[in-house]
Amino acid sequence: MRYIATLFWTMLLMHMLTYVVSSMIGSSYDFSTAMILGVVVTVLVLIVPAIIPNDPVEKTHH
Repeated sequence: MRYIATLFWTMLLMHMLTYVVSSMIGSSYDFSTAMILGVVVTVLVLIVPAIIPNDPVEKTHH
């Protein structure tokens, strides 16, 4: 369920971003570009937390 929610919200946000940016630069909205960007960003959002270590940092006293 977490992956589906992440995919849904990422797609929604990427479609909004693509629409706004294409409107600002004066080009037409491209659905396929937004879908590709959404999938890429979703994959990145799901991979980055897996790479970041979850261990607490030891504090050293000097």
